[in-house]
Amino acid sequence: MTALPSAEVTRVIDQSHVDRYAVAAHDMNPIHRETSEAYAGPFGRPVAHGMMVLALVSEAMTDAVGAAWAAAGALKVRWRSPAFPPVRVTARATLKSDVDGVATYDIVCEDESGETLLTGTASARLA
Repeated sequence: MTALPSAEVTRVIDQSHVDRYAVAAHDMNPIHRETSEAYAGPFGRPVAHGMMVLALVSEAMTDAVGAAWAAAGALKVRWRSPAFPPVRVTARATLKSDVDGVATYDIVCEDESGETLLTGTASARLA
């Protein structure tokens, strides 16, 4: 497969998604749920699990390089800001280089207001 020049995925993460993720991931940390702890915590409200945002990167990379992402993908990211549900998150993967069969992408996730939630790089061997 040839690497696409870019890929973009947008999803809405609402509190019901966060609650279902918490159960599936066995992560019942009260900062992610509508609890008094979340409202008294550092953000003043519940935050989505970081892995929910990161999953959008994986979806964008699958769109960009197909099965090569699952077979030989590598990822390095840094969280920049929390995602507060309900939030519309867009993950963008922009081709940085395609050298010797390895496609490397710049990654960014932003909310609908343009706040950067996550940045990084992702790469996959295409051959």
